[in-house]
Amino acid sequence: MTKLTEQHCEACRAGAPRVTEQERKELQPQIPDWQVREEEGVQQLWREFRFKDFAAALAFTNRVAELAESEGHHPALLLEYGKVGVAWWTHKIGGLHRNDFIMAARTDQLTPAD
Repeated sequence: MTKLTEQHCEACRAGAPRVTEQERKELQPQIPDWQVREEEGVQQLWREFRFKDFAAALAFTNRVAELAESEGHHPALLLEYGKVGVAWWTHKIGGLHRNDFIMAARTDQLTPAD
């Protein structure tokens, strides 16, 4: 199986299938720091990233935005001093699609090495 970080988003349409529980169990180990949470009845992948200051958090936010634009798939971002919250889900289907796991894995690659 190809690693999530090596994949790209596929065009998603309304009515596309959400990931099944089995698919989620297979994909989750590739993004172990991400949690599945539910917001207003919609499952999302959520992770909080920590940084030394606001400038570093902002730079990361901009890298996530560039990735999102390049893939045509956009997260919710919460920028605060020293941290950024990222939530991925597929709006068109109101839940999780394989694309969200791909984007979470690719987001992980954007963090600077400590």
